[in-house]
Amino acid sequence: MKQLVCILLLLCCCFPAFSQQTVITGAERTATYLPLLKGKRVGMLVNQTSILGPSHLVDSLLKSGVHIVKIFSPEHGFRGQADAGEKLGNSTDPATGLPIVSLYGKHRKADSADLADVDLLVFDLQDVGTRFYTYISSLQELMESAAEFNKPLIVLDRPNPNGHYIDGPVLDTAFRSFVGMQPIPTVHGMTVGEYAKMLNGEGWLKGGVQCRLTVITCENYDHNTLYSLPVKPSPNLPNMRSIYLYASTCLFEGTAFSLGRGTDKPFQVYGHPSLPKHLFSFTPRSMPGAKNPVLMNQTCYGYDLSAPSKETVRQINLEYVINAYRLFPDKNKFFNAFFNKLAGNSTLQAQIKAGQSAAAIRQSWEPGLKAFREIRKKYLLYKDF
Repeated sequence: MKQLVCILLLLCCCFPAFSQQTVITGAERTATYLPLLKGKRVGMLVNQTSILGPSHLVDSLLKSGVHIVKIFSPEHGFRGQADAGEKLGNSTDPATGLPIVSLYGKHRKADSADLADVDLLVFDLQDVGTRFYTYISSLQELMESAAEFNKPLIVLDRPNPNGHYIDGPVLDTAFRSFVGMQPIPTVHGMTVGEYAKMLNGEGWLKGGVQCRLTVITCENYDHNTLYSLPVKPSPNLPNMRSIYLYASTCLFEGTAFSLGRGTDKPFQVYGHPSLPKHLFSFTPRSMPGAKNPVLMNQTCYGYDLSAPSKETVRQINLEYVINAYRLFPDKNKFFNAFFNKLAGNSTLQAQIKAGQSAAAIRQSWEPGLKAFREIRKKYLLYKDF
């Protein structure tokens, strides 16, 4: 018996994952937040990632007697099937009969009519930890509406699958957009609960308003936890490889290249018809979640990054976009107007055009990252990496 205990202790020391407990999300901690919902008319900003065990959070809470009066939906919709950027109108959920108010497109902020019959708001979306993934922008605008109309907001926190590092340029606020609203780096290393606290604490909500915020934290999670998502967060992030590559390959949205939308490897390949024909080839097709992908029905030549890797992703790989620019024959047509919004500045594009190395570009990020790390520390809810 003594020998068995020694073996188990050795395994726990050498292989931390061996002793790692299962992460419990904020949504799963019902005993903590159900009393806060009792007797309230509840509005919920949720989508297909808002799960509680095997069922949707909305279904589970309705069965528990919670009085949900309205669903708010982010980009990709309540069921998460819409294309990136696809504008969805209001609708009714056929499963529950609840009204769904879309908070994406022209109507991004809940107004007085939307909130007239709501006493309390709940936010539960699985983020992927990058500045340009729009769920944190929806969080900010919901917090602003909650503050304006004096509605308390409960954030049910979930782990950040890219929460184990910080990287990228800090956004220049001259380039604010819905894919980058605050001066944070591309990869911010925070959960949505931590980020919500930062929005409040730094006075970043419009007009410096304060939201009455409650964060229901995760258990058995810290910023060294490599968390695998149980549900894909959007149609074109189908697996963990795409989620780990996303911070690097999303930059191709601001170029003439395909990054694999309309294939079975979105955000895991990149290419263009004009690249050398001996390279990896793929052809984007119209499909659910990518109805009209870039370079549809054109054979693209480029690179396949989809092979699983044992190495933990801990930084943005700039070599992909630098290599693509180097190979592209018509340099004047490589970038489009979206690139600077994704980068959060005009500097990165200029650096690539000037032929700067990835190492030199990364070095230019350091002052901004150092300042952000100091701000971030104030709002952490979990042990840092």
